[in-house]
Amino acid sequence: MSKKVYRVRAKYLDNEGRGVVSFNQSMIPVPGLLPGELAQIELYRKKNETLGRIVSLVETSPERNTDMCPYAGRCGGCQLWHMSYKEQLRFKQSQVESLMGKYCKIPETIGMDVPLCYRHKIHATLGRDSRGRIISGIYEEKSHKLMDMEQCRIQDSIGDEIMSTVRAAMKKLGIAPYDEDSRRGLLRHVLIKTGYRTGQIMVVFVLSSLKFPQGKALCGQLLKKFPNIRTIVYNLNAGKTSMVLGDEEKVVYGEGYIEDELCGLKFRISPKSFYQVNPEQTEKLYMKAVEMAGFSKTDRVLDTYCGIGTITLLVSRYVNHVTGVELGADAVDNARENAKMNNISNVRFVRRDATRFMEETAAQLAGSGRPSVTGKRSGKNKSNAIDFTDKSYYNVVIMDPPRSGSTSAFLKALVKMSPEKVVYISCNPVTQKRDMEELIKAGYRVRAVQPVDMFPMTSGIENIVLLSKL
Repeated sequence: MSKKVYRVRAKYLDNEGRGVVSFNQSMIPVPGLLPGELAQIELYRKKNETLGRIVSLVETSPERNTDMCPYAGRCGGCQLWHMSYKEQLRFKQSQVESLMGKYCKIPETIGMDVPLCYRHKIHATLGRDSRGRIISGIYEEKSHKLMDMEQCRIQDSIGDEIMSTVRAAMKKLGIAPYDEDSRRGLLRHVLIKTGYRTGQIMVVFVLSSLKFPQGKALCGQLLKKFPNIRTIVYNLNAGKTSMVLGDEEKVVYGEGYIEDELCGLKFRISPKSFYQVNPEQTEKLYMKAVEMAGFSKTDRVLDTYCGIGTITLLVSRYVNHVTGVELGADAVDNARENAKMNNISNVRFVRRDATRFMEETAAQLAGSGRPSVTGKRSGKNKSNAIDFTDKSYYNVVIMDPPRSGSTSAFLKALVKMSPEKVVYISCNPVTQKRDMEELIKAGYRVRAVQPVDMFPMTSGIENIVLLSKL
């Protein structure tokens, strides 16, 4: 029996970029529909939500993108392929304005000149289709169904070529993809990282066992075809988990890392260390953050959630000292090596949970009796000059937390430390606003906001907020 079809017109976009229509006194999201468009839709339920599915478009918007990705509407990676890029930027701008427009004027979102092939980190899951063929790709939107993808238009194209070679070699060499239900098979995922400026390639095979007899032949084929591969790593993940990488790894070719250049600095990248997937936009993001912060040579800066030290090392050019804090051991090791490679001495990296480090630092300041911000009174010198040897003193804090935002304890410790400025970078303006409002209650004021489009074709947006003491 066929489903009922309804004729509707989209009124606006929700925060996921879905067109919203009015139906029977309810507002129904319709993925792929633009404001003003008239469409025939059918209704369906997915994860306790009623949605509309486009059957046909009756009237289309001039902002509809005709250069569509063949996987649009099914892929869980992109949500906005149906929009022109100009419309995507407008949509993202409106999201930030709705959240933060009451605090200051929101400038135009910084976009890309060519919003394609920007992802330099590729994660492909392996499996079989209904006919038993080996496939690779990502999961369909809001499901755990693997979708076969031979080409992703937002990924660096070299990744598609590598995955095509991997699939062909698996078939030839008898390498079975891992099956989560039966827990049989060997190869679960392939992680590919590519240097934006260096072109260096890392390939990580995520395996259910490090005993990989066909691995030598597979690696040999890849190295012969792709001379820019600088390292190949086996990663063990035998658990029933949604996590991609496990804890144990084995370097089988190269040094276990690649190098790239960003903002005129060199960086070492390992399999587990965080490095922004869109380096072209990352340079714009970081330089804009530096511009907004207005650093001086007397500043002592704390960079929390610092990863491999990209922001830490960039900021070191403009200030007296920077401390980077990161929990991941591999990332901290990379960060220290990166400082050495770039001959930067006015930084230190601490391996610690960011919240715990903030609490410890706030406690040290409270115990020292030092006035906040104005500096430490010590010895015979009773002036308010900053004592730069005091490792607990920071007058600027940079925070770039995970998508879930920071913690309440982190923010409370930040308020106790009372830095003059806070530079908050986030890939989730919703949690960023939540955290920001806690700082506003404590006496901070929003000085500037700047959205940057790091993820074209998706509903994601990166955002910088500068706060300072009243």
